[in-house]
Amino acid sequence: MVYRLKKALYGLKQAPRAWNKRIDGFLVKQGFSKCKSEYGVYVQKSTSSIILICLYVDDLLVTGSDIAKIEKFKTVMMTEFEMTDLGEISYFLGIEFLKTSKGLMLHQRKYAGEILKRFNMSDCTYAITPMETNLKLEKNESEDAVDPTMFKQIVGSLRYLCNSRPDICFAVGLISRFMEDPRQSHMKAAMRILRYIAGTLDFGILFPKSAVNAKSEIICYSDADWCGDKVDRRSTTGYFFKYLNASVAWCSRKQPVVALSSCEAEYIAGSYAACQALWINSVLKELKIDVKKPITLQIDNQSAINLAKNPVLHGRSKHIEARFHFLREQVNQGSLEVIHCAIGSQVADIMTKSLKVDRFLNLRNSLGVFQLRS
Repeated sequence: MVYRLKKALYGLKQAPRAWNKRIDGFLVKQGFSKCKSEYGVYVQKSTSSIILICLYVDDLLVTGSDIAKIEKFKTVMMTEFEMTDLGEISYFLGIEFLKTSKGLMLHQRKYAGEILKRFNMSDCTYAITPMETNLKLEKNESEDAVDPTMFKQIVGSLRYLCNSRPDICFAVGLISRFMEDPRQSHMKAAMRILRYIAGTLDFGILFPKSAVNAKSEIICYSDADWCGDKVDRRSTTGYFFKYLNASVAWCSRKQPVVALSSCEAEYIAGSYAACQALWINSVLKELKIDVKKPITLQIDNQSAINLAKNPVLHGRSKHIEARFHFLREQVNQGSLEVIHCAIGSQVADIMTKSLKVDRFLNLRNSLGVFQLRS
């Protein structure tokens, strides 16, 4: 279980850097190692136990394998610093945690309710999906303009909700592209997301209890929607990661270049996923966790897989920017293995396009987004 300690706010606002430097030095003296891959994470491991700390300004999250050592550490912290023991974590940075029989639920029900209330959508008609099937938004100056301030407020609010709701990432990312000059169709799409949130207010991510013999491996998927943007014909990258059957990372973003083929779009998406995979692996390594090697990346485009494995295909890839060949480099080094994934099993599909109801609901379950239950 994760425990939370919070420092008294007195004097912190005047000298947050001095506080961070002080507690950093204290933790190092206590035998903790500071992670290089993830700022604010500290590890203390012995032959029989491990303690992990996540530091964010005046908040500390503490977890580990030995309850007695955790309690001893909390006592030392409260002796050295003016801190409060808030017990098992239930709320942190606007994110709520609920302990259930199946595991730990991470959700933002309170925050989502505040969004709906703020934009007068608490009593709206629910939507089953966050976006209409095959919806393609574009700039349309013939449409009536809407209040840009309100539109930006909606988008900004939904952006933070994506921290616990990967099922809305693509929809929120799509409407984010039109904040400069929002029109009626864009506002309608934003309201559709709010209607979906209203119908799934008590949904969150489940971190299930791990089986004793569970494999320590990173499961990752990457996908792309070739030329999906109607405005500049750029593709959308989507990737999704799981570790011990828990969702740990996801992304939906427009690619910075125009891909000349679906193969190239998938290859670029795979490069972004490769960077994320190696970062997750480095974090787990610093947390003293052994992960199955090589990491397997699942892509549903065979041409992109061949391009990643075969450096001889120079004619098909010489125009691709060098930074995207990071995927091929990692495959050749043996750090990453790229395998084919059937389109029906491609979880990252939900990060790149609007889907039909059945397909969306199926993939939402694959993301680990479920209704809150005790």
